Amino acid sequence: MELIGPYLVACTLLVVAGSAKVARPDETARALAPLLPGRRPPFRTVRRGVRVGAAAEAALGVAAALAPRPVTAGLVACSYLVFAAVVVTAMARGGPLATCGCLGRPDTPPTAVHAVLDLVLAGSAVAVAVGTATSGTLAGVLAHQPWGGLPLVGVAAVGAWLAALVLGRLSVLEGVRRQVGVRAGDG
Repeated sequence: MELIGPYLVACTLLVVAGSAKVARPDETARALAPLLPGRRPPFRTVRRGVRVGAAAEAALGVAAALAPRPVTAGLVACSYLVFAAVVVTAMARGGPLATCGCLGRPDTPPTAVHAVLDLVLAGSAVAVAVGTATSGTLAGVLAHQPWGGLPLVGVAAVGAWLAALVLGRLSVLEGVRRQVGVRAGDG
């Protein structure tokens, strides 16, 4: 499993973002409500749907990390493809500081970097889905790594932290940049 590191980053982000949206679903509900087809349901219904989906997202992250198998990895890939589609749609429909709410906070505007990161994480999940046995576990993967997988887990944790910074803080900077009208490369 060559891309298990980025895959673990993807799983960790599912847990972190899903848990954040369970605790604070309002921003995601506000971001998703205009994207829903047809007549818009009441906000509390959208909010409840976000909480249920976010709990499933976090549960998938845990299950997929502990059992990196074709089915769980495929579900992770599908999740990130959906996230990329939502980000692109929000960028196309939203204002310059629109939020995607992916981290349960209002300060995560959708950006092209966010969409690309989602696609990269989806690609790593596809690679794991294709190159994994149907009965694999994280413990089995770590057993075949140097030092019992400790470096791999450490690098995946740092990667998840950096990815969260890209999705959160870098997105805020991009939103501010757009608000003041500075083009990339100026400055």
